[in-house]
Amino acid sequence: MIEPFLEGDAFLDDVRAARARGGFHIWWLGQSGFLIQQDGRHILLDPYLSDSLTRKYAGTDKPHVRMTRRVIDPARLDFIDVVTSSHNHTDHLDGETLRPLIAANPGMAIVVPEANRAFAAERCGVEPGRLIGLDDRLMVEVGGFRITAVPAAHETVERDAEGRHIYLGYVIHTGRKTIYHSGDTVLYDGMVERLRPFGVDLALLPINGRSPERRVAGNLDGLEAARLARDIGARLAIPCHYEMFEFNTASPEAFAEEAGRLGQPMRVLRAGERWTAGEPSFMGH
Repeated sequence: MIEPFLEGDAFLDDVRAARARGGFHIWWLGQSGFLIQQDGRHILLDPYLSDSLTRKYAGTDKPHVRMTRRVIDPARLDFIDVVTSSHNHTDHLDGETLRPLIAANPGMAIVVPEANRAFAAERCGVEPGRLIGLDDRLMVEVGGFRITAVPAAHETVERDAEGRHIYLGYVIHTGRKTIYHSGDTVLYDGMVERLRPFGVDLALLPINGRSPERRVAGNLDGLEAARLARDIGARLAIPCHYEMFEFNTASPEAFAEEAGRLGQPMRVLRAGERWTAGEPSFMGH
């Protein structure tokens, strides 16, 4: 089992210390989950902070054996202003994470794809009107963050019967920072042209790739993630979606090496580790 860089009380102490400093801070929580803090305001992106999938698939031919210990009990995160879900897969929309978060943060905004609002509400245990639904190019300002939806392709760009996107990424503006959280995605036609005008400061991108034998929808691999970050002009890239489940992971080495070759600034974090704006980034190994 991989131990987080910080977990439990030590993680919360780090969040409090960062809040006292002010400015922009981000922590990787494992899989595609991130905590962003901007001047004391907090947004959670696709948090998966339970063992629900490990229990669900125990004893099946696709066991979800956890690789990294949980960073924090979601019930202890009682300072969250906004939480997002990019799509309905449980590692991005986890009832066992979201229900305790909602209980701890009664006023927290919950942002989901409009196509998935009813499903997400049921999983969260709330009425659909409690959630904020977005679709391509729609934007909401909530909790001190401006969030714009962009399509994701997991593994294709899919829409529901009403033409609404089932998989989304989010561009988040906060303070002087613009963050692109891709959700689960592969490359698709027009993706770079759509993202480049946002002036992305920080790109959060999956690197676990696509292997048919896994029998799950795939993502960018490390090489593709580094190239996408470079192509959209991201000032920094952080990889994610690895080291959570033994059957669906990858090493960040290929990402780091390709970023170095391209001159793309990047930072590889451990679960529970923080990056603060102004700290060094790296061009690869």
